[in-house]
Amino acid sequence: MMNFYKTLILCSILLLGFSCKEQAKEEGKIEKATVPPNVVFILADQWRAQSIGYLGNEDVITPNLDSLSKQSAVFHNAVTVMAVCAPWRGSFISGQYPLTHGVFYNDKPFPTEATTIAKIYKKAGYQTGYIGKWHLNGHERGEEHFSARNKPVPKERRQGFDYWKVREVTHNYNDSFYFDEENQKQFWEGYDAFSQTDSAISYINKNKDNPFLLVLSWGPPHDPYHTAPEEYKQMYDASKLHVRPNVPEDFKDSARNVMANYYAHCTALDYSVGRLLAAIEEAGVADNTIFVFTSEHGDMLMSKGVLKKQRPWDESIKVPLLIRYPDKLGKTPHQIYDPINTPDLLPTLLGLSDLEIPHSIEGTDFSKALIDGDELGNEAALIMLPVPFHEWQFMNGGREFRGVRTKKYTYVKDLLGPWLLYDNEQDPYQMHNLVDMPQFSQLKNHLDGILAAKLKATNDEFLPADDYMEKWNYLYDRKDSLRKENYLELNR
Repeated sequence: MMNFYKTLILCSILLLGFSCKEQAKEEGKIEKATVPPNVVFILADQWRAQSIGYLGNEDVITPNLDSLSKQSAVFHNAVTVMAVCAPWRGSFISGQYPLTHGVFYNDKPFPTEATTIAKIYKKAGYQTGYIGKWHLNGHERGEEHFSARNKPVPKERRQGFDYWKVREVTHNYNDSFYFDEENQKQFWEGYDAFSQTDSAISYINKNKDNPFLLVLSWGPPHDPYHTAPEEYKQMYDASKLHVRPNVPEDFKDSARNVMANYYAHCTALDYSVGRLLAAIEEAGVADNTIFVFTSEHGDMLMSKGVLKKQRPWDESIKVPLLIRYPDKLGKTPHQIYDPINTPDLLPTLLGLSDLEIPHSIEGTDFSKALIDGDELGNEAALIMLPVPFHEWQFMNGGREFRGVRTKKYTYVKDLLGPWLLYDNEQDPYQMHNLVDMPQFSQLKNHLDGILAAKLKATNDEFLPADDYMEKWNYLYDRKDSLRKENYLELNR
């Protein structure tokens, strides 16, 4: 009998110990889950989706991003709402569409009083930091255009970011300065993306014991294309690069030369991504850090015979997007083909961070779909150009447009009506416009209905450019507004 009681007591102790261990484990899980995640948001400028290894480009060298994609949510149809710098930035930090926050034209001032990503995270107790290109301060009406690009951003215009090493805009990556928290002018050493990455790593190490939001905004691979460090330029032989079929024959040699230099920037940035990921691991915060890599917009790189952005074609509107968050999303890749739009980024980050989403935000929170490993359930992303300007102004063919990019189709209207319709699965280089073909009229009407619903939801009346410039009291820069009365018909 005594042996029985001894055995019973021993089993009770073992069970109690096991139960305590399990309880400790569960408490650990709960404690771990309630620790606010850090957010490291890496933004490249003008890096198109078609120029990255993990999305199928066999020429560009991006081993660190390719490796990151194997642990991330991988978005195959990340669509910029407006393929130009300042409008994208305004939509990202506010979760609003360009005609709501008002920055639908570069170098116009983003509203000081707006509810923004840094203000939200700061209110939740986060440290907030911003390094690199800003492009949201802008200049007031009547000031010389581009005049704000070399000036410091006043503290009240920093939208909630406290740590501050920022230049409004520069594309001189090898002789680059910035302003610090006290508006003192400082210089980045060498290729600025490398020095900016050093600063980001320092920020991570100093704040690893507290929740933090860090945005690192690089200028490259935005042109000038030829300014990457020489060691990265030496990695590419232009004559061996593949050219997309929608590059006209007469432009193929030019395209290869441009791409060689563009890819050199991409590989230099990929090296910096590797350094950042290593630093986050060494700081011990990798699992509880939401790490995002994306770009503002793409670059045509001689597809359709043109460079740069603003156009409605995939080379301009599609960008890379990776989100890694091991604690909630695991460490296996999640391939996502439903489109996601620029205003959706902020609410999705807030959802992943368990933070309340303000009513001012117009984008959609897709965090649940990411956590569940599902598709987004989103039919289309909105694309727009309310006012053509600068690189694609009226004088060189720019036009107002609205459109939608679905998983399969692109549909775009200008002020005269339907303009473009592509089946992107059958025609991935968008070389065959189906918009006037009778057999696709039902599809066109369906997509037109989706677009109409998007415009209604965002209170977009799709007016001529001058109406929006007048409404927001903006002046055109340069000669953007010069156009013939029949400019739309001439561009057909």
